[in-house]
Amino acid sequence: MPFGELAYPMKQLPDEAVAVTFDQKPHGTSTNPRDEAEIARFGKIQRLRRNFGLLSIVGLTCTLMITWEGSLTVFQSGLTNGGPSGLIYGFIFTWIGTGLQALVMAELASMIPLAGGQYNWVALLAPKSCSKFLSYLTGWITVISWQAALASAAFLAGTMIQGLLVLNYDGYNLQRWHGTLLFYAVILLSLFINTYLARLLPKIEGTVLIIHVLGFFCVLIPLVYLAPHGTAKDVFANFTNGGGWSTDGLAFFVGLSTSMFSFIGVDAATHMAEEIEDASTVIPRSMLASVALNGSLGFAMVIATLFCLGDEEKAINSPTGFPFIEVFVNATGSNAGANAMISIIITAMIFAAVGLLATASRMLWAFAREQGLPGSSLLAKVEPRTLLPLYSIGMTAIISLVLALINIGSTKAFNALTSLVIASFYSSFSIAAAVLLYRKLTSTGSDLVYGSFYLGRAGIPILILSLAYSAIGFFFSFWPPTSTVDAVSMN
Repeated sequence: MPFGELAYPMKQLPDEAVAVTFDQKPHGTSTNPRDEAEIARFGKIQRLRRNFGLLSIVGLTCTLMITWEGSLTVFQSGLTNGGPSGLIYGFIFTWIGTGLQALVMAELASMIPLAGGQYNWVALLAPKSCSKFLSYLTGWITVISWQAALASAAFLAGTMIQGLLVLNYDGYNLQRWHGTLLFYAVILLSLFINTYLARLLPKIEGTVLIIHVLGFFCVLIPLVYLAPHGTAKDVFANFTNGGGWSTDGLAFFVGLSTSMFSFIGVDAATHMAEEIEDASTVIPRSMLASVALNGSLGFAMVIATLFCLGDEEKAINSPTGFPFIEVFVNATGSNAGANAMISIIITAMIFAAVGLLATASRMLWAFAREQGLPGSSLLAKVEPRTLLPLYSIGMTAIISLVLALINIGSTKAFNALTSLVIASFYSSFSIAAAVLLYRKLTSTGSDLVYGSFYLGRAGIPILILSLAYSAIGFFFSFWPPTSTVDAVSMN
């Protein structure tokens, strides 16, 4: 199908219209004829195996977002800009904003349950005069965002392992290329699970969800029980402006990247849409459940960690590179106890890379299916025996392996990927949300065919608020951590 040649049905199609004839017969598997009928409305055939249900896709999304673990791994930026109070209020602000984004994407995914996500939504809903341009732009931004997110997760997992080495071996000389090799190990493990163990991926994600929740308590309980506690004033009324910004308010917004990064990936289920049974119903539920569960766990962990923070300056300047490692050592009073707690977070980060590889490769495959990428004819292929987009999976892994080389030259340059992840996710969402808002404002009620999840009259206010939040996140994602910058530290 030529790029951009998609047609959104402005009226509900009769049942007989769904029986579209294709030159190539579908060779994917689905036990629900409704799923195949829904994608057939948009000129698509079932190519992949639908083996994800609600629990397994919630597991993939939650363990890919890893909000409570992620909020600890990027703690340093929020402590420097905003301090303990900035982290708490920033988390609440981001949780609400992400919830608004999730509501909008849930409605869109219910209307158009295709693996291209934002790309497909824009292609089908944008005015014809700019549909191809906007959808092509959105597709590239979304592809880049998921590739960068995978690289970021593998990088964090590798550098956290290095942090453990620094903690336990006084003679260890931390080298950037060590982190790159550990990065490679994480990617290769993720590649193995996504190919040879792909049939087991839904069960693996369901199991990892249990570990995600149980691991939260395994970290929270010893942390709260063993660590010395600060006062409520230390936590709720302690703003820090370590970046040297003109006001504490500006420092607060610069530090929002900590919380925003912890909620990245809420749209993961969308890009797995063509592998989910009853996708138009399950995807909205999984998005909202993931934001609610991860937000609750993340908020509790942020508060607990801040009460147990101890010496804030010592935590920020930890030789391990991660303030939470210093907090864990201070809480348990031993490296052994801290090692056990840190290992839980490293394990979560590794399995986040597994989910990110799955999701990023499906987005790459979906965009290649529309001839949006160089080599699309190859990347869009589905291996008939496994029903997997193996070329897209392989290319996604290769891109991450190449990106890892940046870390050898400069860790700060690689850390800029965090800003890229936030900016690209928020911009692709904003384009899709703006197009939906345009449709709602210019179409009559019967012109848009909604799915099982419909926001009703609340849709327009939610869209406007989500776009305002996304604009703030996009704008501040490019700001450096300090007001004094050079060519290396500037994002």
